[in-house]
Amino acid sequence: MKLFPHGHATHPQWGMAAGLVLAQLRALMAQPEYASAPTLGLVYITDAYSAHAGEILDHLSAELPEVTDWSGTVGVGVSANNAEYMDEPALSVMLCELPSDQYRVFSGVAPLSANLGFEPFTALVHADAQTPDLAELIAEFALTTETGYLFGGLASSRTQAVQFAVGGNGNVRGQGAASGVFSGGLSGVAFGSGVPLISRVTQGCQPVAPERVITEVDGNLLLTLDGEPALDVLLRDLGINLDQPREALEVVRRTLVGLSHPGEDAVRRTGNFGADVVVRHIIGLDPARRGVAIAERPSVGQRAAFCQRNVEAARADLVRICAEIREELEPEELTQTAAQALVDSYQDSAPHPARRIAGAIYVSCVGRGGPHFGHPSAELQIVRRALGDVPLVGFFAGGEIARNHIYGYTGVLTVFASTD
Repeated sequence: MKLFPHGHATHPQWGMAAGLVLAQLRALMAQPEYASAPTLGLVYITDAYSAHAGEILDHLSAELPEVTDWSGTVGVGVSANNAEYMDEPALSVMLCELPSDQYRVFSGVAPLSANLGFEPFTALVHADAQTPDLAELIAEFALTTETGYLFGGLASSRTQAVQFAVGGNGNVRGQGAASGVFSGGLSGVAFGSGVPLISRVTQGCQPVAPERVITEVDGNLLLTLDGEPALDVLLRDLGINLDQPREALEVVRRTLVGLSHPGEDAVRRTGNFGADVVVRHIIGLDPARRGVAIAERPSVGQRAAFCQRNVEAARADLVRICAEIREELEPEELTQTAAQALVDSYQDSAPHPARRIAGAIYVSCVGRGGPHFGHPSAELQIVRRALGDVPLVGFFAGGEIARNHIYGYTGVLTVFASTD
């Protein structure tokens, strides 16, 4: 599998940005190490271009007629190799060369169930946060794949939350005359077992208190943890009291709750959250019932740990998942030549066949990125230093999708592994 051509640009006029991206794509497609006949395009735009989503898709499709399938969505920011574009008009595109029988584009008007004979192994999913019962819908969709593993995120936009889904000769089978630009529901790309993917979740929060068992709930209200009133536990864990309400509420506003089920990857030995923990906001306190209201409906028996966002923990965890991906891709035993090539590629961040990454998709929370990591593009620079100069696209989401969960304050990094 050759490297996937990719391009990204910012400009007040979408046509100029698209022209810059197309020039980058064509230049890479002409290089021998890059795919010359891609058929699947992944396109991510910032919300400054939302009103022009249809025009952008039509333009890209017309200029790249060999690319018959498109998928993507909108974010308040988009990402590329070593760069992020936040709060500015931009787009990021990657063209994938995959066997035609190993992927299917789907959407609400052309569901995956319409593709008889295709067995999804995993799927890239874009979703609208306003979709009713979205968490349940994603969990159900995961069951339709062989692995039960989804990756992707929720569109984020201050205007219209659009999604792209086009397949075949301009339209996904079954969608009739639909334009390929949608709002609401789910869309994305399902991949067969012949497309090797490696995906990891990186957390952005760190527990500030021990993990406890949820022993009583009422809807979204945590009533007791380990048999104690949840509010009493929260106040003790944070070292605050309601006699000083202003100071106490300031600390509570910075605090979230990490939820997990028994037996899941919860808190690691390093003190950081594991991949199975989903983080939710504290949305209120109930002094009368000594409860803590959270943006979730937890169940008795789940684990809960109060946590806060932590930049250093986020950096270390991002490096960790990149290292895990690298270790899974690289052979245990290397020849001296290959080993030296790997060392050289790490030093100059250039791609090398031994790295075996054809392309990558990175979906990060809107609350991360440069504003959280300290300076613009810092998060993407960490990925580049860890993985090398690999093709990458992605967006900043209103919620991240991994496995059958919707996460918050996380990053989901997925790479296409070359089989060559």
